[in-house]
Amino acid sequence: MDTKTRLVSLDVYRGMTIAAMILVNNPGSWGAVYAPLQHADWHGATPTDWVFPFFLFIVGAAITFAIGSSREAGVSRALLVRKILRRSLIIFAIGLFLSAYPCFDLSNLRIPGVLQRIALVYGAAALLFLWLNPRQLLLAGIACLLAYWGLMTLVPVPGGYAPNLDPSTNLGAWLDRSLLGTHLWSKSKTWDPDGLLSTVPAIATCISGILAGAWLRTDKDQYEKVAGMMVVGAVLLVLGLVWDTVFPINKQLWTSSYVLYTSGIGLLLFAVVYWWVDIKGHKWGTVPFIVFGMNAIAVFTLSGLLARTFNVTGLQKWLWQSVFEPAFASPFNASLAHAVTHVLLLLGIAWILYAHRIFIKV
Repeated sequence: MDTKTRLVSLDVYRGMTIAAMILVNNPGSWGAVYAPLQHADWHGATPTDWVFPFFLFIVGAAITFAIGSSREAGVSRALLVRKILRRSLIIFAIGLFLSAYPCFDLSNLRIPGVLQRIALVYGAAALLFLWLNPRQLLLAGIACLLAYWGLMTLVPVPGGYAPNLDPSTNLGAWLDRSLLGTHLWSKSKTWDPDGLLSTVPAIATCISGILAGAWLRTDKDQYEKVAGMMVVGAVLLVLGLVWDTVFPINKQLWTSSYVLYTSGIGLLLFAVVYWWVDIKGHKWGTVPFIVFGMNAIAVFTLSGLLARTFNVTGLQKWLWQSVFEPAFASPFNASLAHAVTHVLLLLGIAWILYAHRIFIKV
């Protein structure tokens, strides 16, 4: 395979992840959500907890292809640094806008967020990619995981607390309150699931994607690539489960065990998608995900804007009470139908952009 060829499987996997993000973020009622579509309360993980790290994994793989190809084409490192920083700032700014919309109460604006974390992780991982080779990147990822483990389990928390992993008294929560004050997740006010300290292990998640991308860009046989990803994915999954016994898998804290666990599952699933799409050449059922994947950030942003607009105008409540709830005997099925409808609505918009070859890049 030409190592410079665009991987269709990467677009498909990205689109699958965006569709999943939209699905789990837009139930008709948060009081009626099937368990697999909810985040774990604290320790542990559900399939919903896989979605965000899968996206960061894809961000890392895309870094390898996009920036790696640019470097091979002779683009200077200085220019690439400027592009990386510019893209990170734009994504972060979009995230802040999404947090502020529609009220724009800047005094309580949530500064962390999904897009903000993507921006920080992308910027850090892309810059590391420019200066480090794969072996050095692996060591950097391991260092992130071990350093975070040490900080969270060995360092006393100011205020008289021993090292702990409780929601409001762990070191990361203290750091977020100290630096961000009231600009945290409104549902907790004392900690944030996308906080500053937990961004460190999230960088390791992205690095796992970079390393997968580097493996795919080698001259190895395609089946050897699949086998390699399956083996490494299984090893990471087992290591994550073993580490869970002393440093619990936790999406909100983005624990080191969670990184290994989700990177392992993500790599296993991506190996299957790569085999199905790029090796076997199957296209059935992939086009909707390609459509999502080609405008991933734009679709995710639009999803958030629509959801907030529907809420503030009362349209969300009206649709739930007048359309979805009466149409289904089960509130759980009605809630799921609402989420699926939201996905299909966004797919329709994304398909129009795709049909007109409009790809919104940042």
